[in-house]
Amino acid sequence: MTTNSRESEAKQEQEKHELEERLRFERLLCTLSTTFIKSTSDAIDKEIEHGLELVVRFIGADRGSISQFSEDGRTLNITHSYVAPGAELLPPTAASQDHRLLWYTETLRNGQMVVLENLPDDLPKEALVERRFCIEHGIKSHICIPLSMGKGLPKGAIGFSYLHGRQTWPMQWLQRVRFVGQILTCALIRRQTEKELHEALAEIKELKERLEAEIVEEIKIEYSYGEILGHSNAIRTILSQVEQVAPTDSAVLIQGETGTGKELLARAIHRLSRRNEKAMVKINCAAIPPTLIESELFGREKGAYTGALAKQIGRFETADGSTIFLDEIGELSGELQAKLLHVLENGEFERLGSPQTIAVDIRVVAATNKDLAGAVRDGSFRKDLYYRLNVFPIEVPPLRQRQEDIPMLVWSFVQEFSEKMGKKIETIPKKSMELLQSYEWPGNVRELRNVIERAMIVTQGTSLHIEIPKSIDSTNKQDMGLDEFEKNHIIDVLSRTGWKVRGKNGAAELLRLKPSTLESKMHKLGIKRPKSL
Repeated sequence: MTTNSRESEAKQEQEKHELEERLRFERLLCTLSTTFIKSTSDAIDKEIEHGLELVVRFIGADRGSISQFSEDGRTLNITHSYVAPGAELLPPTAASQDHRLLWYTETLRNGQMVVLENLPDDLPKEALVERRFCIEHGIKSHICIPLSMGKGLPKGAIGFSYLHGRQTWPMQWLQRVRFVGQILTCALIRRQTEKELHEALAEIKELKERLEAEIVEEIKIEYSYGEILGHSNAIRTILSQVEQVAPTDSAVLIQGETGTGKELLARAIHRLSRRNEKAMVKINCAAIPPTLIESELFGREKGAYTGALAKQIGRFETADGSTIFLDEIGELSGELQAKLLHVLENGEFERLGSPQTIAVDIRVVAATNKDLAGAVRDGSFRKDLYYRLNVFPIEVPPLRQRQEDIPMLVWSFVQEFSEKMGKKIETIPKKSMELLQSYEWPGNVRELRNVIERAMIVTQGTSLHIEIPKSIDSTNKQDMGLDEFEKNHIIDVLSRTGWKVRGKNGAAELLRLKPSTLESKMHKLGIKRPKSL
């Protein structure tokens, strides 16, 4: 075989070897990339150390590590490492607190590679500490590449050390280490990003929970008393009125539709008054037969009338020093209205069948769903009693005029029935909530509570299934006169606009009327803005 043939064969063998090395390296890169793509954030640290092991074996090194700069940039702390069997494990801090390895650290921090094939001779004169370090730990060759995780100075470095022999680093090998560093850098960036995202999500969750707790607390403090819930302007106005009148002994007249929560307001007034140490006494004037209502209110002596077999203490006497709540006050007969007026004016009364006068110290809160002013005009209610009760009037708006309170009320009822029924409701469909807010609620809060109770009964999962009831009033609309139908339609539109007549999104704009025309119609049909708004 000639010399040329041997050289040609050697060249081919070299090229074959380089091709195999390149293919092995490309398979290594593919393995590393695939591993980090598939790995979860929790497993990235473990996979990085496994990746270091693969690279150490591939390049024949004894030790591989990834280090991170301290905040001041003066030291490198090892975060991931792999050490071949028989090699010494370096301490986590590669440079001590007196900033040893200053030249080494500064070079990497400035973004420059450290390539040392023949240690300690390749070190510059100023690297005295690094020279001693290499001798002590038996490092014969070392390569380290700075890692950049975004803009700015490097955040760390990846390095490989040889302890059993010196290593020459051709340019293609340096390029390969750079490729490995880029892959590991991407993995580190992902880990850091996911860590920061996790921390941010945890912080957002904490802030959300804190905000919800603060909102609930704000609702409890500012917008609710006991069972009264709401954050609408109407509810704020009413609760402000409650705070104003509660400390006094003045009579209060609460007016509003059935189911609006008049009794809850009476309880709130009593609870905030100086009389709250004694229980509030309640009587529903419409629930007791007319023949018995007087004895219920004022009491009776034994034998006062046929069937009066025992002495009975009346509600006014029981309420001495406390508050008496007269619900459905508009149902009292004219005779009882006169007796009630006497009690309010003089603070005294007589039991049935007894001439003895009983003095009491009471505070009266009355409620009605009737138009008492109208009853005074038609003569069915005493004018003097009306003025005596109407010292501090509170008008409770119907639920259709405070639709923004409905979600809060709904969730309150859901919580109430969840505890009673042992069910857990996590969501309410948005469409269902919108339907609840658009329904007219002729039965007001009481009807809403019944609807939610029925929904809780029929719901099987964690999402509340709600069926919106058909309005009782809707079946009679076809029998309405034109004026009544027009009046109801205008009131409905005014309720949706918060009784805003003029301007953008006002009732006049929605009805396509001139504001002056709408105001004229309101006057003609007797439509008046509620006092609570």
